Amino acid sequence: MADEANRQFAGLSDVSISEDIPVEGDISVPMGSSSSNRQRGGEDEFSTLDEPVKETILRDLRAVGSKFIHVLYPKRSSVLLRDWDLWGPLLLCVTLALLLQGGAADSEDQGGPQFAEVFVIVWFGSIIITLNSKLLGGTISFFQSLCVLGYCIMPLTAAMAVCRIVLVGGSGTVSFTVRLVVVTASFGWSTFASTAFLADNQPAGRKSLVVYPVFLFYFVIGWMVLTFSPSQ
Repeated sequence: MADEANRQFAGLSDVSISEDIPVEGDISVPMGSSSSNRQRGGEDEFSTLDEPVKETILRDLRAVGSKFIHVLYPKRSSVLLRDWDLWGPLLLCVTLALLLQGGAADSEDQGGPQFAEVFVIVWFGSIIITLNSKLLGGTISFFQSLCVLGYCIMPLTAAMAVCRIVLVGGSGTVSFTVRLVVVTASFGWSTFASTAFLADNQPAGRKSLVVYPVFLFYFVIGWMVLTFSPSQ
């Protein structure tokens, strides 16, 4: 094999370049033309290396707010899946955990929802649902599923805030009825919003197997919100 390769390139050693032929070329990279460097095929290549910290924070906050709007008005959109993040779910989880503090069960040491327990329920439940979705043949990534499930806690977090306000006036039958209506509506909205993003990324015959764990996940959180009672 080596002899055949040497015979193929045997004549190249005799090739020479005449001194009369100029060898020229421009290998410099234009640094000043931002329009040519940032545009390829009509699309801008956005870079945040030179962006001020304030603009970066404001841009991230606008992205989080945009995802909240997608949860309030769920529709078949890939924005929540394409531009996933975990800042919104973290903020909602912290807010829900703080609102669930100070309950009567906490003061009586009856195993009320402590701060760490809420975190474990929310994140561990989200991970289990995500793994179930992937094992059933889902096409979305692990963190995309966590993003959707975390953002869709927003209706239940808002319901918890409303329940705290209602409980200020007492914990009678009327108060329980109002809280039951609010939590039920929020539970249905969270389930509907999450399945609107997750169900389409599952095989046709397995969508119900994905929706059922999501139903249980938000039901447990809704039950925590409904059964909360402030300490006296």
